[in-house]
This record gives sequence, C-alpha cells and structure tokens, in this order.
Amino acid sequence: MPRRHIHVTAAADTPLRAALRAMRTKLALPDTFPPAVLAEAEAAAKAPHLPEYDATDIPFFTIDPPTSKDLDQAMHLARRADGGYRVHYAIADVGAFVAPGGAIDAEAHKRATTVYLPDGKVPLHPAVLSEGAASLLPGNTAPALLWRIDLDAEGRTVATDVRRALVRSLTKLSYASAQAQIDAGTAEEPLALLPHVGRLREALEIERGGVSLAVPEQEVVEAGGSYTLEYRAPLRVDGWNEQISLLTGMAAADLMTAAGTGILRTLPPAPDGSVARLRHSAKALGIDWPHHMSYAELIRSLDPGNSRHAAFLQDATSLLQGSAYTPFTGGHVPEHAVHAAIADEYTHCTAPLRRLVDRYTGELCLAAVAGTAPPEWVLRAMDKLNAEMGAGMKLARKAERMSVDIVEAAVMSNRIGETFDSVLIDKEVVPHLGLVGIAHLEEPAVIGVVVPDGAELPLGEHLRVRLTQADPGRKVVQFVPA
Repeated sequence: MPRRHIHVTAAADTPLRAALRAMRTKLALPDTFPPAVLAEAEAAAKAPHLPEYDATDIPFFTIDPPTSKDLDQAMHLARRADGGYRVHYAIADVGAFVAPGGAIDAEAHKRATTVYLPDGKVPLHPAVLSEGAASLLPGNTAPALLWRIDLDAEGRTVATDVRRALVRSLTKLSYASAQAQIDAGTAEEPLALLPHVGRLREALEIERGGVSLAVPEQEVVEAGGSYTLEYRAPLRVDGWNEQISLLTGMAAADLMTAAGTGILRTLPPAPDGSVARLRHSAKALGIDWPHHMSYAELIRSLDPGNSRHAAFLQDATSLLQGSAYTPFTGGHVPEHAVHAAIADEYTHCTAPLRRLVDRYTGELCLAAVAGTAPPEWVLRAMDKLNAEMGAGMKLARKAERMSVDIVEAAVMSNRIGETFDSVLIDKEVVPHLGLVGIAHLEEPAVIGVVVPDGAELPLGEHLRVRLTQADPGRKVVQFVPA
C-alpha cells in the first residue's frame, strides 16, 4: 500500500539534515549491520545456492526510480497464440543467500522491513546482497523465483507456475523513461505490451470493486538556503507496473489457499464513519463527490497532478488501516481473507529484498506448486511474522510521520510571518493547544496546525493563515488565522 514518499536534496550540514539525524537517534534506527551479519553476507554473495533451471534467455527489464539499486522484480511480457498474454515475473531469491537461523536471518527478523527516509534508508539486508548479488540489476545473473502467469484476452489468470531459476535483466528503465517510450510509440515488446496488460488488469480491478491509490510523491529541493516542497504525480506506467505486482500477489494467494497453508495480507472494510469523514475532506478541498458515486469511482476520477486532488489522495490512505498478515494451515483459510482495497485474496510476495514476509510467502508458493510440504523453518516462523512485520512497519510509519513534520518545518523555516492561502480540512485536539484546525496550503504542499486565537475555524472553507512557527528540530509548523 502507498507510502508518503519524500526525497531531500540538501547540503549535509543544513538544519534539515541535523533534524533528520536526531530523529534516527531518537528512534534507535541502526546505521550499520553487526559484523557477523556483514561477514555472512559477504560469504553468501560469493557462494549462493544456485538453481538448476536457466532462464537467462528471457530478456527481462525492470522499472524503478533512477537511483534504486535494490531491485526485487524484473518482468517480461509476451503474446500468446490464443490472443492472451504470458507474464514472466522474476522476484529476487533471498533464500538463495540467507540461511534459516543464521546471522542475516536473525537480523532480518529484527528489522522486518526497509525503512525509507528523506536522507536515505535503513535496509533490511546488507547492501552486498540487496544492492549487489541478490539484486536484479541489469547484466547481473542472479537466482530468482520465476513466476509464469498466463492471461486470457481479457487479462484474467488461466494458469500459474513458479519455480527457482537463474535470470538476467537486460534493461533498467525509470518510470519517466518507460512512459516516454510508450507515449512516443517507440517502445518495443515486451515494454510495449505493458499498457495493454496494465489496462486489462485495471478494468478487472474496477469490475471486482478494488481501488488503487495514486499517491503523489513529495520532493524537497534546497536552493540558495531556502527549501521548496513539491508533489510528483505518478505516471500511468506506475499504475500498470503496480498491476503486475498485484496480479502476482493474487496468484500467490490462490496457490496458498488451494494448498491449505499460507500467509495472506488481509484488510477489513473501512470502519463506519470513515468514508463520511472523507466526504468532509473532499468538500473542504473543493472536490465534487456526488452521493451516487462510490469511493472507488471517485479515486479513479482524480488527477494526482492537481494539488487539491493530491491532498485528498494523501488523506484517503486513512481508509487503509487494520491490515494484517494472517497465517493459516491445515486448509483452514481465515473467514475474513479478502483484502478490502484489492477486493480479492492477496499476499505480499514481490519485494523480499525489502520486506521479510515476502521470503516466506515465496517458499510457501514454491511448495504449493511442487505439491510438497513447506519447509519446517517456514512453518515455525509463520505465527510470529504478523507481530514482527507489525512492529517493523509501525516503526517505519513513525519515522515517516516524523520525517514529514521535519521536512515541512524546514520548507517553511525562513517564511515566518508570511501569509498563505489554505483550506481547512480537519479539526483535532492537540496537547497544550486544545482544539486546532488542520490546514492544507495551496502553495507550497504543506499541511500545518492552525491555532484558533479566538477566531472561528470554518471546516471546509478557504482560510488565509499566517505562519507563526516552523522549527525542524521541534517538528513544528504552526499558523494563526490572518
């Protein structure tokens, strides 16, 4: 599910960087790996367990941010003779490098997930693996879990297989370069097939009642001692690429439920009142939401390049709460097994370099296809994974929230006393301040607290506000009505 992405391009000695370093210390985020983990990773990188099946003849490509090196997925798309499509999706095989019960494994269970921060990341695995031997970098022959998913002409799954294989990605594309080739008509197959398959899967998502949030990224740019905060709207290729990952997650869930043993990613329906609150937010942001229009239909109608729509999409992530990793054995599939946002059974299995649970779901799917019992080390860990992943993701979300506050304060730090146009999107009680308003500025893309100062706070209305505090060290952005 979407995160609020933030990237910083600022000098290392700025107040922003200092505040981010202090946050890392406060949250006890590790800045390196224990020596035993690094030593084991170096040895594993030189001598992984390689599979017998060789699929290096398939010309895979990846689509990732330009600077990414921890590449979990590579794809290849082809047409089938019956008018359908064949999706080959290679997922980095962490199990070829990580020994169950070893030092890397133990450390991964402590971390559970990679934590992304504006000034870098706290990785799940050492870089020699996650950005080296195990990564599906172009030209790197690496072990992978090779998914083969056959689709009919409407994009529906008709056959699924997964096996260990050696693969080699030939091309690393950025989202922008992939979109540019597709728009210009210069993309060749297999990239040229991605829009066809992506649109078919999006149509099926609509049919089953699912919804994908195109949450904009935020970028912080430093120039001349001042900061600017901007949104980067996702491209269409972002959504098509995501559909391949969702397709694989649903195929994996089908394999595990058929086998009777697995781990599902579940999400209950939104609680009562949450959609009503979002309707208030939509009104506040000037977004027309007719009563006959469903939440999913509204989301699909929005333009993430529009700042008001972007703010609403950020707010809409509040409906994605209560998700869990739900294990099951003996054929006892949980009663509430559907992921509400996807509207189908689903699991995480496509990012094992960055997420602990994906290594386990991969092993469970391999066993399901082979018709064998899952490895004992997988079965022993299943009951603990939800708690471990929950703790790791909670820490990642806390770091993200703190990062947002720090970055927004840095963006506004040299603008004390200025006035801004805003829309009041919510109200809440804050310790030491009482009832305050939550305002979304029209420019820059900042959300801050408005202290009433005796004035009425008109929820859903435009409000001119004056900045009174902006301190990255205290993570404060505070306004009063102008």
